[in-house]
Amino acid sequence: MIVNDPGQRASDADRDRVAAILGEGLATGRLTSTEHANRLEATYSAVTVGDLVPITSDLPPEVVRPGMAGETARQEVSAVFSKVIRGGRWVPGRHTTFNAVFGALIVDLTESVLPGREITLELNSFCGKLIVRVPENANVIDEGSALFSKRHVSGGRIEDGPLIRVTGSARFGKVIVSRKVTDWNLRG
Repeated sequence: MIVNDPGQRASDADRDRVAAILGEGLATGRLTSTEHANRLEATYSAVTVGDLVPITSDLPPEVVRPGMAGETARQEVSAVFSKVIRGGRWVPGRHTTFNAVFGALIVDLTESVLPGREITLELNSFCGKLIVRVPENANVIDEGSALFSKRHVSGGRIEDGPLIRVTGSARFGKVIVSRKVTDWNLRG
């Protein structure tokens, strides 16, 4: 990160660049998940550019590998006439599309490394079931729709958490987004 004036206020783009370096540090084993979480919290709490410098001072600058830019920009995961479960430590794209067509797609984002302060999840279900578990501190905004379907998005605003914007449509299916596993057992 080039710092001309450490007293300059940090932008969301500055914080996202540091978060990307931290994500690479976690993915390559340079940081433990606890170190990553602590540094990520410090990153999004930083007020000035100077506050961001020590967070990554012991890590190499972000390395962009061929094809890497697209990896964190957009992703798509689909379950067509099948059941797909996605969880554990992984990096979703800034815009990730999940599709369930005559199938079930279960996604757990609680251990994932989010590629920035805000991501968009496009959730599409056609005659299928799509269940997404988001981190406890996530701010969830629902901008999706439903037609002859069940759509339950629990979320709302929580201070200082990442923003997850939920879009997409449910048609003759089910879409559930929640913070807790127990919310997945909703009747109906």
